[in-house]
Amino acid sequence: MTAARQTGASAFPLEGYVFLYLLAYLPNVIITKLVTSTVHPGLGRPLTGLETLPASLIISTVLTYLFIWWSGWHKDAHGVMVLGRRIPVPTKYTLYSGFGTALVLFTVPLSFTFEGVSIPFIQLLMRGDILIIAPIVDLLFGRRVRWWSWCALVMVLGAMVITLADRGGLYLPPLAILTVILYTIGYFVRLIVMTKVSKSGDPASVRQYFVEEKVFALPLSVAILAAISASGIGSQSGALGWGFISVWTDPVILPLFGIGITLTIVSVFAIIILLDPRENAYCVPLERAASLVAGVGGALILAWVWGLPHPRTAELIGAGILIAAIVLLSLAPRFADRPARSARAETT
Repeated sequence: MTAARQTGASAFPLEGYVFLYLLAYLPNVIITKLVTSTVHPGLGRPLTGLETLPASLIISTVLTYLFIWWSGWHKDAHGVMVLGRRIPVPTKYTLYSGFGTALVLFTVPLSFTFEGVSIPFIQLLMRGDILIIAPIVDLLFGRRVRWWSWCALVMVLGAMVITLADRGGLYLPPLAILTVILYTIGYFVRLIVMTKVSKSGDPASVRQYFVEEKVFALPLSVAILAAISASGIGSQSGALGWGFISVWTDPVILPLFGIGITLTIVSVFAIIILLDPRENAYCVPLERAASLVAGVGGALILAWVWGLPHPRTAELIGAGILIAAIVLLSLAPRFADRPARSARAETT
């Protein structure tokens, strides 16, 4: 059975899900940055990321749980009976993946909120990290790292050098540095699990993975965010009370609903893309490219329409190099494997 038949890709192609992912991610980026860049009438300053993220993550958690129940996806997950109800529970591997996903869930929207840090620059650091650690994961599992992976790695390092030289150094607030580190750890764990657990292309396995990962990852992401808020790391860390309590009676809760809704939609499309039965060298770069294009596009729209600072030329160049590296990772394996596929077809 072909991958297209297994996943229903003949009815709706993978690239179509990537486009829908991009459409959902773009308003998420714009709303998040606007909420944390516009002066709040009651506070006399823009809200911080730790003041807006708790509500949006809690909203996304509730919406995701409702989707899991309404769609019936919970029936494909492992479960235990509690008071006569079957409750989805993760397996060992989806539990590990859920931990990594929890780190990704709050670090991505948090990365859009730092004052004086452009979206293209922070995305270059975070998306570039993934392309750097991907060959490391392959080496850990004894897999061959092909020439295009090393080429993309050099491109990413070059993009970082160009951008950092233009900025005169890293110059990130402590919380932004912690965000990049936690994001990288989260994706590292997730890539290890996805390398360990094969992608069968069975739609039921996609639903199982989504449910088992998210039922654990979402509440954990909220708990980690609360721990960071209470830890005293960075100037934003005192936002615990307002972000978890006061926000619910404030008018800003309306755009935060928009962030939570788009975050939920993005998570559904992301799992469909990443667990497509085709090779990770194709699926992962597609998902990363869509998020990067949404981030750069959102930054430009924010500058043109709302007058926010325009991304620096070096940052756009760096983002362009990163997109080119992602395109290379997506296309090179397909062209390289074409002779082998043709030879197999001739022998059958």
